[in-house]
Amino acid sequence: MNQRRIPPEHIPSTGLNGLGMSSAQVEVQRRAFGWNDIVPETTSNWLIIARDTARDPMLWFLVFTAGLFGLLGQVTESLTLLLAMVPLLGMDAYLHRRTTASSAGLASRLASSARVMRDGEWRELASRQLVPGDLVEVKPGEYFPADGVLVTGAELQADESTLTGESLPVPKRAIAHPGPLPASALDENWGTAGTRLLTGTARLRVVFTGGDTRYGEIVRTATVGHPGSTPLQKAIGELVVMLLAAALIVCAVLAAVRLWQGHGWIDALLSAVTLAVAAVPEEFPVVYTFFLGVGVFRLARKNALVRRAVAVENIGRVTCILSDKTGTLTEGMLVLSHRIPAAGLDEAAVLQVATFAARQDSGDPLDQALHAAAGPLPSADRRASFPFTEARRRETAIWSHNDGRLTAYTKGAPETVLAVCALSELERSRWLALVDTHGKSGHKVIACASMDMAGTMPLEQEPGLGFQFAGLLAFEDPVRDGVREAMADCLAAGMRVIMVTGDHPATATAIARQIGLGGGNPKTVMLGSEDDPDQTLRSAGELDVVARATPTQKLALVQALQSQGEIVAVTGDGVNDVPALRQADIGLAMGARGTRSAREVAAVVLLDDNFRTIVDAVAEGRQLFQNLRLAFVYLLLVHLPLVIGAAAIPLMGLPLLFLPIHIVWLELIIHPTAMMAFQDLPSKTPLARVQRQRTTRFFTTQGWLGIGLVGGLLSVATIWSYLHALGAERDAEHARAMALAVLLVASAGITTGLTRLRHAAPRWLVFGTLATLVLAIQIPGLGRFLNLRPLHAEDWMWVAVTFCATVLSTWLLSATFWRRQA
Repeated sequence: MNQRRIPPEHIPSTGLNGLGMSSAQVEVQRRAFGWNDIVPETTSNWLIIARDTARDPMLWFLVFTAGLFGLLGQVTESLTLLLAMVPLLGMDAYLHRRTTASSAGLASRLASSARVMRDGEWRELASRQLVPGDLVEVKPGEYFPADGVLVTGAELQADESTLTGESLPVPKRAIAHPGPLPASALDENWGTAGTRLLTGTARLRVVFTGGDTRYGEIVRTATVGHPGSTPLQKAIGELVVMLLAAALIVCAVLAAVRLWQGHGWIDALLSAVTLAVAAVPEEFPVVYTFFLGVGVFRLARKNALVRRAVAVENIGRVTCILSDKTGTLTEGMLVLSHRIPAAGLDEAAVLQVATFAARQDSGDPLDQALHAAAGPLPSADRRASFPFTEARRRETAIWSHNDGRLTAYTKGAPETVLAVCALSELERSRWLALVDTHGKSGHKVIACASMDMAGTMPLEQEPGLGFQFAGLLAFEDPVRDGVREAMADCLAAGMRVIMVTGDHPATATAIARQIGLGGGNPKTVMLGSEDDPDQTLRSAGELDVVARATPTQKLALVQALQSQGEIVAVTGDGVNDVPALRQADIGLAMGARGTRSAREVAAVVLLDDNFRTIVDAVAEGRQLFQNLRLAFVYLLLVHLPLVIGAAAIPLMGLPLLFLPIHIVWLELIIHPTAMMAFQDLPSKTPLARVQRQRTTRFFTTQGWLGIGLVGGLLSVATIWSYLHALGAERDAEHARAMALAVLLVASAGITTGLTRLRHAAPRWLVFGTLATLVLAIQIPGLGRFLNLRPLHAEDWMWVAVTFCATVLSTWLLSATFWRRQA
């Protein structure tokens, strides 16, 4: 058992002797250690929100490009960009508000007041007034207000689940050390802030307050730092800056060349403006924001509530899941699973014996499980009770029945109960072997016995030998439905899953074996205080279970995995999980059973607390990211011929390829196609193999080459069609109609090739694109309005060939490269 140091400078050297401190001593301690503010107060300041928001380069880009479109007279485009800023600004404000709420959630697990001995009398004070050296009294059901050593108290048990992950009550005992406190004390001698006393009344000598408590360390770890830009945001920002810089340079060059060619200022300005409208890549951040919103909605339908939209990006890149056991992989409750009666008794009888020894109002999960399984007991009167202690390892109750019988019932550690029963050594060994068998399978096993008492036996003394053995009861924290199947999907996809728990190694290993970790033969380790998690991971290889893990070790394990290139998701439900949830690439909190602080700091909350939902969310995130890449491919393939054509034709000294009204028409096709055609594409597989790389790349080098090749061919087709239709007559309206037709059928062909028209949205968009193309060009009135001339049959044949070639080339591009990108 771990020892925790008691710094002598924290405790006054004189004047205690089992009493509280004087007011003068309290003032000295407060000057030295401050207030007991375990969770610092936070206020929402809109200036802070504005300052943090101003650091986001994506917002500045949207402001700049919106202003540029406003100057160019493109009001619709400018308003679109400004509207795209709304969800980003809203997310920044929401995250700041949630940080404040997170601190409130952390504070909800702390005692607000404490009963303190001051100046020789007991007082009720606010917990923040406590200082090291104070003597505090804690009653059953109350939270410890600070970290301290237990100096008095009997039959003490504490609920430490939110700090250690241990679901069962933890026995505590007062320190057996008269006089001044020793230099250190065992964990069982400590009461810790944020944990709750279940049984007994304890007196606590405060040693650590505020940020020095274990709870305070967790809060400090959870609240430091500021989340930076995600890899995808950085990649989009770099892509946008690159495209924007190239567009501005080409616009300036085009204006200068047109002036040099003698076309005049108006023509030069019109050429530059047209190219700028076509080339400014405002669609990329808009489509990104739209897809994140779609991802939030789709994950919500799968019971995963996304609190930060950018988490939709990260969840699809997860390569390793660090999962808590209690309440995540298991139900988080004790359930009676096996009843093994002794000879002559049935299962109902052994359960009744144990339940008579249990207390219904104790708060002990084991007692509650017994009463839930047994139901109402026969009418009887409890005459005496002997609660469970670490020394006796059993609990006994004496009951007087209606027929006059006086019976003692006992339950507890099997070896202790068996020792007070009239059994032969052979029988005792056989029962202990059964205990060992169930213990290795992750069960908590108790034994129970009863004894009829003579009326002359004293009730104030617990009966000793002479009990009749009733049998064994085995309890388990059952595995959640769907966990085994979800685990199999993760492992089949090459995803690492590591169970991190505060439970005993045997219990953790048994659960890991049940859910299929490690192929049914999981590798379990315990990290010592001096162990390096990174070195442990490298030496252990495929590690499956980390038992008896502390919050600090769990955080260090996340960092070690990230340093090895893993994209780490952490699941958890308690305050002990908060630092790791924050550090992880994606934090997944349990919605139903999780503490408020865990839910507030996590990026995603699982509404059904089901591990299966994690796998579904990862698959959904991957497919959404794949769809986003397809949308970006569409934008690149359409913009390449659009921009190259708009720049090359004027540079040749020929009439402009596109007029501003044509660019508006094209944008009305491109925008909805990019946002609607790709966002709902179905996944081909439940969970594809993971690719371990911390940097986000939209495409591999081969992918970029494929995009460049197809985009280059479409550019050549667009320019050639313009030159061919222009002819010797210099019919610019005919040439523009031809180039626009080629570009629009290329847009429809790209959509067809990338989506395979697998659902309704791309089918309608392709049909709408082709229909508007035919109507706008072939109807004379519309054609004259758009400065276009109707095409001939030969022209339409070339347009049809372009469509078919585009479908084939993009289909090959998708089949060749996208499988490698997934």
